[in-house]
This record gives sequence, C-alpha cells and structure tokens, in this order.
Amino acid sequence: MLGPHAAVPSNITFDQAIALTQSLLSQIAAAELQPDEIESAIAQLVKSENGARGFFVTYLTSEQELADDPAPEVVRALQSSPEIVAELLVKNLAMSAAMAVTHRRHLDEAMAQNSERVRSRTTHLIQLVQLPAVNELSQQMWESAATGEGNYKAFLQRWGYDAEQRLIIGQTLTQVLPKN
Repeated sequence: MLGPHAAVPSNITFDQAIALTQSLLSQIAAAELQPDEIESAIAQLVKSENGARGFFVTYLTSEQELADDPAPEVVRALQSSPEIVAELLVKNLAMSAAMAVTHRRHLDEAMAQNSERVRSRTTHLIQLVQLPAVNELSQQMWESAATGEGNYKAFLQRWGYDAEQRLIIGQTLTQVLPKN
C-alpha cells in the first residue's frame, strides 16, 4: 500500500513495480488517495525504467477503466520523466499493435481485443502527455518498421516482428505522428 509519505525505492524491480501499481490502482478505485498523492506515487514509479515498465504494463492492461480516461494527476506524473515515459509509450504502442496481429493469427480474438485496448489507451496517453520526445521516437520507430533498419531495428528483431506486424506498427505510429 502507498501512503501519503511512502517512497518508491530507486532500485525497484519490475515485479515490485507491478505489485505497487496494482495496489495503487486499487487505492485510486476505492478513492483512498488524494490527487497529489496519486501524482507523487506515479511520478516516483516512472523515475526508473523498471518502475515505469511495471506501471505501464499494469495500468495499460488493467480491467479497471481508470486508464481509459487518465486523470490530470496521472498525466502530470508521466510528464515528470519525459525520457523514460516517451520511450515506453512508443514501445508499448508498437508492441500492442503487433500483438493484436499475433493474437488474431492464433484465432484468439479476446486477447487481440485486449491488445487493441492497450494500443488505444497508449495512443490516448501520448496525446495527453504531449512529450516532444514521443514525436521523435515515434518517427524513429516508424522508420525502423518501414525499412527494417535504424534505431529500433534491434527492438523489432528481438520481438521477431514480421513484415505484416511492422506494417501495422507503422500505420499505428502514423496516427500519433504530427501531421505536416
């Protein structure tokens, strides 16, 4: 449980961050925390990569509807660590788009819909946080998806995304890239 003065350890593990975020979401749903407490807790979580990864995997996949319409304190907390948050938003967007394809190939429409919900929530968060780094990283991810080269080549290869998945990733990123 997070109290008003609880601190997130700087060396938090991914699993600890998931557990902490689950507790935090329960407390938010039960109206046990004030907005400034929510903002502080999330800001502490997203200061580290493990904390941010654990937060996003839990928040974006939650059955609760909190992530469908993020509160201002959530947005402000995410804006407090722009480098970590921008990178993870772009990666989550790419991964959720690609996983929807994978699940449909395996005829698992329920899981495909879950991936689509994560994609939609991530897109909405990107629009709300307005981090300049998201635009730059989205462009780089789009270029790697389109060409198989560039800054995100290793990321796309590590997850084994094929041509169809990279096409969907590119189409998804186009939705968040600034219109010129």
